[in-house]
Amino acid sequence: MDKIKKIGVLTSGGDCGGLNAAIRSIFFRAKTKYKIDVYGIRNGTLGLIKRPVEVEELSYKNFEGFLIKQGGTFLGTNSKGNPFKFFFKGKVVDVSNRIISAYKSLKLDGLIVIGGDGSMKIIKEIADKGKLNIVGIPKTIDNDVGITEYSIGFHTAVDAATKALDSLQATAASHGRAMILEVMGRDAGHIALNAGIAGGADVILIPELEYTINGIIKKLHKIKKNKIGHSLIIVAEATRKENGKKVVNKYNKQERLGGIGQYISKEIMKKTDIECRVTSLGHIQRGSTPVAIDRILASAFGVSAVDLIAKRKFNRLVAWQDRKVIDVPIEEGIRDYRKVSNEDTLLKTALSLGIYLGKDI
Repeated sequence: MDKIKKIGVLTSGGDCGGLNAAIRSIFFRAKTKYKIDVYGIRNGTLGLIKRPVEVEELSYKNFEGFLIKQGGTFLGTNSKGNPFKFFFKGKVVDVSNRIISAYKSLKLDGLIVIGGDGSMKIIKEIADKGKLNIVGIPKTIDNDVGITEYSIGFHTAVDAATKALDSLQATAASHGRAMILEVMGRDAGHIALNAGIAGGADVILIPELEYTINGIIKKLHKIKKNKIGHSLIIVAEATRKENGKKVVNKYNKQERLGGIGQYISKEIMKKTDIECRVTSLGHIQRGSTPVAIDRILASAFGVSAVDLIAKRKFNRLVAWQDRKVIDVPIEEGIRDYRKVSNEDTLLKTALSLGIYLGKDI
């Protein structure tokens, strides 16, 4: 059996805190343990689609001390579409064969993909088609990959949202206002729920639970009755209006989530004399300095991913369970989507703290 000599690594989908720590870990494990050369693919799968292929051999110089604490990914990433239905040279075409031929022209023995469930599913399909050797590392601020308790980037996003609530509390108290913080969360409310508890929110709204404006107002009035003149509301961007409709903005014919905070604010001020202000945290959650736990998790995932390739255990996804790294087949790892369930311990914690989460809970 030929020795593994050369591997690639790419980051795919949205960026987040901890990606650079993962790439660093992959490089150090590959070099120091196995003498494997590591090549960084630029801008996710786009780097493999372009000609010439956008790739660089990584060296110790890439990983000077500052990089581990830097947000985002120094390799670049993209979330611009499905390679099987890619807008290329003015028309929609299948460019998956370009990715396969790039992998083979680079003579890679394996490719480590750091991505969420969506990008992982697409790259797995390409790998099956071209018989490519891949290993996956889960990253997503939404923490919605079912197999793993935590994904890279989640804790940094929660920390950013918690710090925002801490700052908003001071200004809310100064002016006697209700401050509304809108955070990311494509379909799952993990960021809002975790940060809401940590930041002392009075109302937490997530896409998994229905709510009423009157229910929110009732909670705000109860706060005032207790002689507290201000309040904090945190809402995930995918939370729908009271009538069930999504709140989206259109950019170049594409719909993007955003604006639920403004909707909640307007509805409250229509029906009460409570003054509201809205802050949308946006990409601060992605670009923030990664917190310690994300750096540690990323490092552990990187080491395990390289070990899998060295053992020729391909088409595996690493995951965090029971305080250790495990690995499972990629298709099994991304099969389940993890939303906030009604049995979630933190949901019960929030309710026990008197936080308003919605109706019928």
